[in-house]
Amino acid sequence: MRSTMTAVLERNTVVREDFRTEPYELPWAGEARFFVQALELTGSVEFRTEISPDGLHWCPLDDNRHRVDAAGLTSWPVTGFGQWLRLSCEVAPGAVAKVRIYLVGKG
Repeated sequence: MRSTMTAVLERNTVVREDFRTEPYELPWAGEARFFVQALELTGSVEFRTEISPDGLHWCPLDDNRHRVDAAGLTSWPVTGFGQWLRLSCEVAPGAVAKVRIYLVGKG
């Protein structure tokens, strides 16, 4: 039987400047998926998946950036990540977003 879990990394969080989510350890998961729900949005925000071997030192998983410029739900898969995951968010100048961010892992 496969294992699954869903973690809520941000809940109704209002962002006006760049931030990173809290890291989440998923050593048992073979795949994961981020969900970003923009509840309210003025301007745009851009997300990038980051990985870490120890939860302290970080690098981008790849060159993919996920731009959100309208309210709604956006999702992307994550594979080959090792132990730790988090999201890095860049907020465009003058942008304001209210977001929910989920991480789903499957083993």
